[in-house]
Amino acid sequence: MDVLSDVIAIMRTGRPRSALISWRAPWGQRFPAEPGSSTFQVVLRGSCWFLPSEGEPVALSMGDVVFLPQGGGYGLADSPATPLTEPVCDPYRDAGVISTALGGTGAETVTLCCGYRLDQARSHPSLRSLPAVIHLPARLGRHPELRATVDLLAREIETPRLGADTVVSSLLDALQLYILRAWFEAEGEQCADSGWAAALADPAVSAALDAMHRDPAHPWTVQSLGERAGLSRAAFSRRFTDLIGKPPLAYLTWWRLSTAARLLQETDASVAEVARRVGYGSEFAFGNAFKREHGISPGRYRRLVCAPAS
Repeated sequence: MDVLSDVIAIMRTGRPRSALISWRAPWGQRFPAEPGSSTFQVVLRGSCWFLPSEGEPVALSMGDVVFLPQGGGYGLADSPATPLTEPVCDPYRDAGVISTALGGTGAETVTLCCGYRLDQARSHPSLRSLPAVIHLPARLGRHPELRATVDLLAREIETPRLGADTVVSSLLDALQLYILRAWFEAEGEQCADSGWAAALADPAVSAALDAMHRDPAHPWTVQSLGERAGLSRAAFSRRFTDLIGKPPLAYLTWWRLSTAARLLQETDASVAEVARRVGYGSEFAFGNAFKREHGISPGRYRRLVCAPAS
């Protein structure tokens, strides 16, 4: 597992939601804020306007992607002057995959709207560092993997076949990853001072992050991580802390306990086995560390998150 793959793996809870919508002018819809979620809109055909809750309208063309990592409110419309209606379809509340047509009888715009519920207790710091709105305009030859994934998603939703639920869920994870990759790569090229974009673009810090994510149970030390990064202990610790915002071993502890929370929720491994898999020598030490991070014991956490919804 690399860092971006882990961002996807730990952040989502439940099934992703998606809606393929054919809008006919005049049309406009309000998408209310959904704290504890992330959403993205892709223009598959035609053009429209993205209306953020703050700031100026943004013109969107075919192939453009808008990503809202914190689930902020916004509107979409054929024109900034078109009044926004309340949601007719909502990918957070409707069926897992829907396809519908809305609006008037004018020019057509087709959008793909997708949403994720997030486990805020396990939200990766890289996600929290993102701006409220990310706009990735379509550019010829840029992000070919993202464009190919969008095309596959649209086909699966337009013409569902056997296995569509699994295919769409996997493609949405891939699309989310390609969006994050495109953003971090673009920002990393421009920013060398601080933040996750700079950290992932930094070969030394990226190598250390990759090592911790691939093997959280390893008895890493600042010295051994520095060796993996190709830096002295002091130089590595300073660079890692400056870019990530916390020292290497503090980040390692956070990652171990976030991984443990996911294992408790998604596997049948005993608490002792989970402790071993994330690098704790005893169940007692693991329990104390887990409670400091999550506020409850591992056993109680598992009972709460795995309890059937009432």
